[in-house]
Amino acid sequence: MPLSAQAEVQYLKGIGPRRAAALAQSGIHTLHDLLYFLPRAYIDRRTTSTLRSLTLALRKQERLFEEPLPLAEEGLLFSEVTLVARLEDLREHTYAGNRRMLIGTIDDGSGMRGTIIFWNALDYYRDFLQPGQLYALAGRPTLDRRGIVTFHHPELDPIEPGEEELYRTGGILPKYRLTNTMRRAGLTQARLRRLVATALEQLLPTLSDPLPETLRRTYELLPLTEALQQLHFPTSPTQLQQARYRMKFEEMFLFQLLLALRRRDLRQEQGLTMNPRSAHARWLLQRLPFELTRAQRRALWDIAADLSSGRPMNRLLQGDVGSGKTIVALLTMLVAVDNGYQAILMAPTELLAEQHYHTICRLLEGSELRVVQLVGGQNARLRRELLQAIATGEAHIIVGTHALFESSATYHRAGLLVIDEQHRFGVLQRARLRELSRASLGTAGVVPHVLVMSATPIPRTLSMTLYGDLDVSILDELPPGRKPVVTKVVFESQLPQVYEFIRAQLRAGRQAYIVYPLIEPSEKLQLKAATEHFEELQREVFPEFRCGLLHGQLFWYEKEEVMRAFARGEYHVLVATTVIEVGIDIPNATIMLIHNAERFGLAQLHQLRGRVGRGTEQAYCFLATRDHFRYHWHRADAEPRERLAAIVRLRTLEQTTDGFRIAEVDLRLRGPGDLLGTRQAGVPEFQYIDLITDGDIITRARQAAFELIKQDPHLHHPTHSGIRRALSQRYGTAAHWLDIG
Repeated sequence: MPLSAQAEVQYLKGIGPRRAAALAQSGIHTLHDLLYFLPRAYIDRRTTSTLRSLTLALRKQERLFEEPLPLAEEGLLFSEVTLVARLEDLREHTYAGNRRMLIGTIDDGSGMRGTIIFWNALDYYRDFLQPGQLYALAGRPTLDRRGIVTFHHPELDPIEPGEEELYRTGGILPKYRLTNTMRRAGLTQARLRRLVATALEQLLPTLSDPLPETLRRTYELLPLTEALQQLHFPTSPTQLQQARYRMKFEEMFLFQLLLALRRRDLRQEQGLTMNPRSAHARWLLQRLPFELTRAQRRALWDIAADLSSGRPMNRLLQGDVGSGKTIVALLTMLVAVDNGYQAILMAPTELLAEQHYHTICRLLEGSELRVVQLVGGQNARLRRELLQAIATGEAHIIVGTHALFESSATYHRAGLLVIDEQHRFGVLQRARLRELSRASLGTAGVVPHVLVMSATPIPRTLSMTLYGDLDVSILDELPPGRKPVVTKVVFESQLPQVYEFIRAQLRAGRQAYIVYPLIEPSEKLQLKAATEHFEELQREVFPEFRCGLLHGQLFWYEKEEVMRAFARGEYHVLVATTVIEVGIDIPNATIMLIHNAERFGLAQLHQLRGRVGRGTEQAYCFLATRDHFRYHWHRADAEPRERLAAIVRLRTLEQTTDGFRIAEVDLRLRGPGDLLGTRQAGVPEFQYIDLITDGDIITRARQAAFELIKQDPHLHHPTHSGIRRALSQRYGTAAHWLDIG
């Protein structure tokens, strides 16, 4: 009797309880799980090399590898070479006192020998590696001092009798991700291939395809059964590519369906109809000392159309640091105020809220509008006065932090919510503020307009995924007069020259930031700390100037006073931590020096750099790193992954100020989940789709999903029953909440 897809994997011939337990540790519990345990790589006989050809190529310094390939879960992964070789011997070597390594000699019969070296998990490799055994080896080769091809920690899979010819002359062989537990249970690559082949033979005839034939035909997709067969045992590279395309398309199509259903629900809600003509907005535009950029004007046209449509606005205003998001948001808030509604601006930190509050007060000085600030730590009397002004509608614009929804605030016709750096807020936090605003409108079914802002540039493919249910306006121009920040990587031995340059700038009337990664010195981390170096900088480096100190352990009012003093020019140098990363706008500050820059993330470095260059004067940013990086700098392709990533970050900052280009590099280095905390934001971890390289597939899948929901808003057509099941299986309660059944 054939097994079903939900049968436990131990009942498949050749597995049993022990191997089933080993598979379970990798999430393989059923035959369905085994079917979707796809190869992580493939061995193609056309890419199998020999030690002789590798030796000749490396001696000529020929290019063996492509640029680093993105792999979300592992950071950077380089192209590898594959060869079949026999392990001749294995010996242990002691170096640097008492450190040990395993060294093996390999021979592939090509007339050359090679070396494999292991530093970590020596006990495991001592047991696993058997001299005389034939292995399929994959890794990144180098030439040692003797001119011998060497692999450091290569992947080695034992080749069972009868499989050698497949590796040398056969077609394409799958390579699965084997854990040490699997190997100890006797699950080799060859055995796993046989098990998967058996599962495919039994299960493929029973599988139904969730995608209807018309959709597959329109987008040239393989049927599911054929795609799974080709993913495990491809007959050609072309067929493998088509199978991968099918799985990527299906994965992104189902997710984009969720976004399309979410958009459907949002558009069915009733919004406030506002007249986009605003006397206060016109008054402010006439007072501004600069012209709006074309990108800002385009965004305002988009927003005006939203506000007057009768549907609730749900728009993302995305722009690089210094692109002018705040003025666009303020003009939008003035439209809401002139239509008789309150406007709320929520920021993730008190420092950013404080900056927004002062900026808005300065821009609206001379008007009769009242702007209030609601943050934590305010005294009881002030809090009561603010809450009273908010409840009665005396406060027209409310700026704050989490206190906006954590306090007992009652709003008065709050018709517009502006959420800054919105990815720092949880879904429930945003929903809580939206419900408070909705309750204040007093009309059942009417919801406020929402404008979310992000100063973190997001590549287009990720934006379509992360914010697929929002309309997007992008500010991709800097205000007129702004000059790109000159950025330079410097080494610690060059700091005296850097300090001299800073002193010259200070004498010319400019101001500077000096940023440290830590507040206090740490025994574990050999990094510089702000408090430790503050006195030294004031006493020895800048004795003729006044230095201020700002970090996260200060009370909010202490931070506020330091920033106000710096803005007034009372401090020439601000020694700080990353607390200044967002929301600081001091046009006279034109120099930034970041210590231990190799320890900062790429987006964080870009945000920090954005604190300078906010005026018309030329600004400079110095990324200081340790002297030993001078040696590593010019041999980055041979560096360990962590150090390589640091070098890539610093080089990228030095070469470009384009936030979207920087975001693409950051996405490659860190992966989408780490980059934006997408678990909180609701974006799943994709198994097939690559958010960096699969832009065309994402675009087509999004087009197909939104077109389908336009034709069948609730997926009630009989041909879409498979899609409904797939959505429920993959997204569970989220799909149920969207009312697709």
